[in-house]
Amino acid sequence: MNSVILDIDGTLIDSMGVDPKLYFSSIEQVLGPVCLRDLNNYDHVTDSGILGQILEENGFSGAGELAAAVKAVFMKGLNSHIEDIGSFPVIDGAVQFVERIRRSTNMRIAIATGCWRESALLKLQTSGFNIEEIPVATSDDSPSRVEIMRSALKMTGGDAGTVTYFGDAEWDQSACQDLGWKFVAVGPRLGGIESFSSIQL
Repeated sequence: MNSVILDIDGTLIDSMGVDPKLYFSSIEQVLGPVCLRDLNNYDHVTDSGILGQILEENGFSGAGELAAAVKAVFMKGLNSHIEDIGSFPVIDGAVQFVERIRRSTNMRIAIATGCWRESALLKLQTSGFNIEEIPVATSDDSPSRVEIMRSALKMTGGDAGTVTYFGDAEWDQSACQDLGWKFVAVGPRLGGIESFSSIQL
């Protein structure tokens, strides 16, 4: 039995134009002006990983309370965006692809995302994905993308077989290299697929 692991932002839904802006805006609302890096230059490009590094590099104490405050502001902004604009656009064929794998008797499926669990579930559910019985690993589980992906696979149970990961960014590709997984690029960032409709596994 083989396994399919999926990212969310930029992979299942077109949210990368909004999500990072809301995230960094939430950080600055709570922390004030802080020194920030380019997204690619953080050790762990996940919600908890980036925030943890920002807190450390800017000399903040009380990381747990500050992280909770940033997360609350972010979730408020995300909910407002969805209420005002609507759910995030879905990558073509993604809902049907997830459902096909979810119902498969010879494939395991899980979600592995760098965003927080609360935002992951909100984005998926409001975009029409049926994630009932699909394991979801997030940056609430670990700041490390590799560890998040490893946790997602473990949650599927049993023999993993061949593991294929669908992601949209360099950090997804790098994590797959570290894990020895197959990688399928989605979207224009890495010149990936534009639709899930023709994917055969």
